[in-house]
Amino acid sequence: MQSLRELETFVAIAEEGSLTAAGRRLGRSLQAVSRGLQTLEQSMGVTLVLRTTRTLQLSPAGARFYERVKAVLADLEIARTELAEDAKRLTGRLRIHAPTLFGPRYVVPLVAEFLARHPELHASLEFDDELRDPPESGADLTLRVGATPDSRLVARQLGQVRRVAFAAASYLAERGHPRTPEDLAAHECVIRTGVPNANRWTFDSRDGTRYSVLVSGRIECNRLAAVNAAVAEGMGVGLAAFWQIRELIEAGRVEIVLPEYEPAPLPLCAVWMRTRKMPARLRLLIDFLAARLAGERL
Repeated sequence: MQSLRELETFVAIAEEGSLTAAGRRLGRSLQAVSRGLQTLEQSMGVTLVLRTTRTLQLSPAGARFYERVKAVLADLEIARTELAEDAKRLTGRLRIHAPTLFGPRYVVPLVAEFLARHPELHASLEFDDELRDPPESGADLTLRVGATPDSRLVARQLGQVRRVAFAAASYLAERGHPRTPEDLAAHECVIRTGVPNANRWTFDSRDGTRYSVLVSGRIECNRLAAVNAAVAEGMGVGLAAFWQIRELIEAGRVEIVLPEYEPAPLPLCAVWMRTRKMPARLRLLIDFLAARLAGERL
């Protein structure tokens, strides 16, 4: 029977993509993480993680095992949260800051569910795409994609955000499918402005090779929703989080291009101020979000 510590170590390795990052997330040394993985693989009698000097990825067996274990740990986290909720009556107000598109889609339903469990709690939600830290925004909790907090802040990864290149069928019928990231230099691309290196897109191949491509196009937008809408209208190739365009894909309006060269996924993190004692309402909210988002296809 594998210990919970070993299973948590394996999930962290799978989600972080490296032993060092997994150790940082769990607050354990690199040696402890490596030993935990070795112990788990020996007890299971199968290689779960394929390691080279440059890359780390799950074996086919490891990928299947990860999906099962992730769900089990998520259920355990919910059970822990529910026990803690039973022991405490939460009061006060939670101030939450999140990205514009992610907030209504995911944060609102989850916060509504959390408030239903705690009738004396209130929440203030603010959604925009500015990378503001909690001290600046006044938020108790900030949900952020990709950014690393400074030393005043604490972060907990809630999931990973898959990113894909995509285009409308009408555009691809006229201009053809790009076959490699370098092909994008000859394509119209819809650029999101207001972010660092907006015109330089980075992709990773399945063998770990990284490609950096300078892209351009006739239309630029400062909002993600506008970028995705322009791509759906056939204005060029776009780059987006998979969850943002999933409905467009299912409706047949757009399709993923360069599926073998996806950009590296970005971490979705909960970020908050470092304090001597975290309020129970904030700690339980973070546990609740982590458990609920563990099974989402972001």
